[in-house]
Amino acid sequence: MWFARTAVLVGVGLLCWALGPLVLLLGALSLLHPRVRAWLRPTRRVVLVAGAVVLVLAGVVWLVPDGWVRVPPGAGTWVTPSYVGRPTIGDGELGPGGESPQVRTRFYGLAGCQRLDPVAEGRLVTVCGDDEPVLRLVDADSLHQQESVRLPGSGCTGRLAVGGGRVVASSGRQVLTVGVPDLVVDQSVDLAGTLGDGDCVTGLAVDGDRTWFASRDGVVGAITGTSVASVDIDDEVARPIAVDAGTAYVAGATALHRVGLRGGKAVVDWSAAYDSGTPGSAPVPLPGGLVATAMNRDPRLQVVVHSVTDGGVVCRAEVFDDDEGATDDGMVAAGSGVVVQNSDGYAGVRSTILGRTTSRGIARVEVAGGECRVAWTTDMDAPSGTPAVSADRDLVYVWAKRHSWLGVDAWYLSALDLGTGRLSWASRVGLGPLLDNHHGVVTLDDGAAYAPVLGGLVRVADRS
Repeated sequence: MWFARTAVLVGVGLLCWALGPLVLLLGALSLLHPRVRAWLRPTRRVVLVAGAVVLVLAGVVWLVPDGWVRVPPGAGTWVTPSYVGRPTIGDGELGPGGESPQVRTRFYGLAGCQRLDPVAEGRLVTVCGDDEPVLRLVDADSLHQQESVRLPGSGCTGRLAVGGGRVVASSGRQVLTVGVPDLVVDQSVDLAGTLGDGDCVTGLAVDGDRTWFASRDGVVGAITGTSVASVDIDDEVARPIAVDAGTAYVAGATALHRVGLRGGKAVVDWSAAYDSGTPGSAPVPLPGGLVATAMNRDPRLQVVVHSVTDGGVVCRAEVFDDDEGATDDGMVAAGSGVVVQNSDGYAGVRSTILGRTTSRGIARVEVAGGECRVAWTTDMDAPSGTPAVSADRDLVYVWAKRHSWLGVDAWYLSALDLGTGRLSWASRVGLGPLLDNHHGVVTLDDGAAYAPVLGGLVRVADRS
């Protein structure tokens, strides 16, 4: 009897792994029959053994260092394709080409990492966690953690910026310059005298030897050495900031702002009030003296392009369907225009579990001759996060999900043709809610694509 019950339970587990969570639902429905319940009722010994197994597995996960085991697999491996499309021809420095892509995952718990930024000598840095953010240094190939340091706890989400050979992180009202590979803090600037009590840094960017920041309550400034120059833009800031040519662009709650330095002081060059809607992305500087924003507004999402000279609107383009379009930092530069992905309907991991998806859509908007034109729109679901563009491969990389009536959560790194929007190829990165990138940014470096997911970190690269 014990062997028969064990065989049935193992069989149900294997079927779930192969066919998806629907098997568990059918198994649960079978328990409505009294004879099935009576036959499967476990003995005290079975309960004790099962509890011991769970405790041992939990202990192993607790004792193994972060980043040394894979993200736990999900269900539905037989009913979702592992690869679709065809690899792209030619070599590229940024991003995989889809030639027998190899997927590597590493489990870091529910760490909430935001993005992975390449630094020198085959290493990546990331900031994970909210109230007590942790700065991690990981190997670019294995994703094993090499060093980590806990940033000062502040109740604020940590921010990260990399550029010019510098790694800068923020925690609450402190901005830290960190050395690689030891993660020793080389410099710490306390903004307590600049930001009010309870205020937090929400935007951080490196511009040469200068670090720009923006706070939730609307203080924007630049740090040069240990000197701080700041100005209050009288607006709230929740989005990341962008820097270009020695100035910072900030998408506040009510207006787009350009902040520069004059005589060592931070000044607001201009503020362009929105006519309606709220910003859905960080500002994106474009060639030709332009800067673009994504505006979540009724009835349709708009890409609005401003002149960097005075903030005036040069052109705008509507994308996606009425009442089914919004983005959450899902816009990046692509040549003379932008690529924007639809995040409408994503309100966290529960929005996509059991095979569900959100509003579909990825679009490219071209800007030329003072006009905005929708070059293409594709019907693909990329629930959240930020895509990446590889100009040398002419590909757009997005973290996509397939709808499944079987309740299977299959996640893919999908590569779209930059010129047409057609799918070139897609590689399954994993199954289950732990592979949801949950606002994470896709990053490209040295022929590989990286992304933080709910359960850790992922790397996709062509077979060597």
